[in-house]
Amino acid sequence: MTEGNFVDYVKIYAESGKGGKGSVHLHREKYITKGGPDGGDGGRGGHIILRGNENLWTLVTFKFKKHFKAGHGEHGSKSRSTGSDGEDVYLDVPLGTVVKDSETLEILFEITEHGEERILAEGGMGGRGNWHFKTSTNQTPRYAQPGIPGQEVEVILELKVLADVGLVGFPNAGKSTLLSVITSAKPKIADYEFTTLKPNLGIVEYRDFQSFVMADIPGIIEGAAEGKGLGHYFLRHIERNATLLFLIPADSDDIAKEYQILLDELRRYNPELLDKERLVAISKSDMLDQELIDEMTQELDKELKGIPYMFISSVAQQGITELKDKLWAMLNN
Repeated sequence: MTEGNFVDYVKIYAESGKGGKGSVHLHREKYITKGGPDGGDGGRGGHIILRGNENLWTLVTFKFKKHFKAGHGEHGSKSRSTGSDGEDVYLDVPLGTVVKDSETLEILFEITEHGEERILAEGGMGGRGNWHFKTSTNQTPRYAQPGIPGQEVEVILELKVLADVGLVGFPNAGKSTLLSVITSAKPKIADYEFTTLKPNLGIVEYRDFQSFVMADIPGIIEGAAEGKGLGHYFLRHIERNATLLFLIPADSDDIAKEYQILLDELRRYNPELLDKERLVAISKSDMLDQELIDEMTQELDKELKGIPYMFISSVAQQGITELKDKLWAMLNN
């Protein structure tokens, strides 16, 4: 998936169909000159329906088409015939899509399961035909109900990536490189900050044809929780990850301090993120000799206080298999 095709925020306009009119008709046939009212009801207007689809990973289908309109209900006719319902319009969205009112930003609902359907704009009811209004004192009513108009809504669709493992780290920590090595994803890689501006997803193939999904979340910077950089756009994707993999380069001035800054940004954005399982991976470890690794291990044992960590190198393919094993164990714990 290319970065330009990863769309995680769109605003759409939806208009449901209006209901058909009820019929004003009096029954007539040979030898029956005054058969009474028999006007049928109008059909319901079409709904606009959002439907979860596990095969979609992005809102790119709404990038160029943002206006949707459902069909109108047919009018009722004679012999109490009800008009056909208007055609419903189904909009498939990826799992993890949050629907918000575009004015109040109130969350209306979320789509989290495959096949889940939620009505975004309800079609108008059809009007009742004149046979409903027959009474003992008014046996030939010559009126019927009009159809109810459809709804017009403007909403924001916001995607929170559903992935098993979320890669968390500062810009240029090597997250995209790791994703390209551990999965078949081809993210943009360069030696400057904010190479990644959209989440990249990859399938990690594990033993016995099993797999899990890893997401490369764009780099967090200090102050991201307050929206610094593109903080809120980045951090919302971490909410739906089952396990968080913190990636910190071995040449960092202070590995434990970087980890605490990242953790603090998550805490300030949403304290519930700290309930997720965490693993720290020290990347670019091919630059270290065994003596230096032993020395760093003694310090990290004290400073990380029980949080599991491991040394890896994406370029040299060191510790990648062990990393997969550890992540798989955490996901299936």
